[in-house]
Amino acid sequence: MSGNTRVVIVKRVDEGTADTEEIRNLAHAAGYQVVGEITQTRKEDPATEIGAGKVQELARTVLYENASTVIFDNRLGPYQTYNLGQELPEGTEVNDRFRLILDIFGQRAQTRKAQLQVELAELRYELPRAEAKTSLAKRDEHPGFMGLGEYDESREQDIKDRISRIREELEQIEQTEADRREQRRESGFDLVALAGYTNAGKSTLLRQLSADLDVDENKNLHPDLDTTAESENQLFTTLGTTTRKADFDQRDVLVTDTVGFISDLPHWLVESFKSTLDAVYRADLVLLVVDVSESIEEIRQKLTTCHDTLYERNRAPIVTVLNKIDKIDEDELQEKITALSALAPNPVALSAKTGENIDQLWNRMHQELPDLQHERLALPMTDETMSVVSWIYDNTRVDDITYDNDTVIIEFAARPNVVSQSRSKASELVTAEAEA
Repeated sequence: MSGNTRVVIVKRVDEGTADTEEIRNLAHAAGYQVVGEITQTRKEDPATEIGAGKVQELARTVLYENASTVIFDNRLGPYQTYNLGQELPEGTEVNDRFRLILDIFGQRAQTRKAQLQVELAELRYELPRAEAKTSLAKRDEHPGFMGLGEYDESREQDIKDRISRIREELEQIEQTEADRREQRRESGFDLVALAGYTNAGKSTLLRQLSADLDVDENKNLHPDLDTTAESENQLFTTLGTTTRKADFDQRDVLVTDTVGFISDLPHWLVESFKSTLDAVYRADLVLLVVDVSESIEEIRQKLTTCHDTLYERNRAPIVTVLNKIDKIDEDELQEKITALSALAPNPVALSAKTGENIDQLWNRMHQELPDLQHERLALPMTDETMSVVSWIYDNTRVDDITYDNDTVIIEFAARPNVVSQSRSKASELVTAEAEA
């Protein structure tokens, strides 16, 4: 999408005042130049979404601003799109908010998984339009009914077949990622996921929490560790997931940044990207990041949406992080903490940008993550002992180690499964010494 593409945005609301900030941000994220906007407060017009008078005003605005595209911050049906196209200057492209979001996803999709998810969402967006063409063509025996395009009876089935194939491939990718997560747990890592809306500051927080690691040094054990998590003020900077090792001296933690939520997404679009949220659903702890500089009502609405999505499948503790406290004063912060207490009990308020109160988040993470099990092992000194000691150092938090004649005594804390593995390795050393 060229930044020179001039667009007029449109938003209709049933009541109140239409807020166009988000659709403007989405348009900018897609590379459009917003040159005008039309808003209306009224019930939906089944034919054109907005009223006839507003359609004419929109047509005049498109001509005056020399715009080539119109984007509605509403969901348009196939017939509404066609009807609007008939009323606007010839050649004007008409899109809705969901087509725009899919365009952004398509631009940002770099991994095979992300590309498949984008294609799945696009196909699910197109399917009802193909079904409409099929049903109307059969009913009216008119292949080009209402300008919806040439009737192709096989197109609907082709879409359904492709959706099925994509789902199968995504399931395989999801299984591979699930296996990798379990390998990390077995290696002693706690898994923390960042969730929240776009521009809440998740990527900035990831950088604040992360150790500086060279990707090449970790590619064998953790092939998706990334030291380049972006923190631009841009929607959907992280379409996929970015995982980095946390700079946490009390335990080994991997933190994953996930795609941001956005308001008013239809179920089919959320469902298309559900595998991206698996990193959240399968985490040991979820940090729900919120932009505390926004209005109380906006924060409340976003928290509600996030909770509805997360609590459906998530079983891990959720800690609300009120980010961007550097943008508000203490009185406003306390007012918002009080007002949001039902949705965000005991939140952590911080600034990911400046690092203020990051230590409070570290302490809270340590409290909420699964308890570590303390262990003390006495290892006989054999040819393999030092490799076992090295493994324990790599996979646990070692508190003390002493060398006493022919024995190594090591005290450490780790996840229960890692403690079990340590005991097995110690037992193998004892057996090997006895057989020697």
